Amino acid sequence: MVKAYLFESERLGFRNWIESDVEHMIAVNQDTEVMKYFPSIPSAEQTKDFVVKMQALFDAKGFCYFAVDTLATAEFIGFIGISEKDFEADFTPCLDIGWRLKRSAWNKGFATEGAKRCLQYAFEELQLSAINSIAPKINEPSIAVMKKIGMKFVKNFDHPLLSGDDRLQHCVLYEIHSAAPDNF
Repeated sequence: MVKAYLFESERLGFRNWIESDVEHMIAVNQDTEVMKYFPSIPSAEQTKDFVVKMQALFDAKGFCYFAVDTLATAEFIGFIGISEKDFEADFTPCLDIGWRLKRSAWNKGFATEGAKRCLQYAFEELQLSAINSIAPKINEPSIAVMKKIGMKFVKNFDHPLLSGDDRLQHCVLYEIHSAAPDNF
């Protein structure tokens, strides 16, 4: 099935969410290895709510954590994109770039490739000026992607939504600006 994409990278297609994505995202979210840097496994209902929230964010702002397919097979592999963060912190509200891919899509460079393309879209098409990324300090794979896409470390902080979780509450904040050297 040929899908209409908002934009593409070399190997990935980025689009708004459709109803059939919900079951695929539930499967991604149910994988304990995928979710090991999160405090819990989202329920099917929470995943459906997430998809609805992303659709609404895209309709309102022109961005979201986009549904991502491989161009070679049109297979849904997860999400990569931009969302709003408004938890209580001295740097919020902010725009966050994030990704969550099913395990079979790991170690292929998809997160880095897709995040670079999303930054290009954010800065060139949407004219956004700065994007952040947040992860628990122990999430070394995501921090490696942040560095590969040209983001710079800003600070360590304790995430207020993870307080009391000694494993996850200590987080890092990275940032990139539209005036940063061209990483695309």
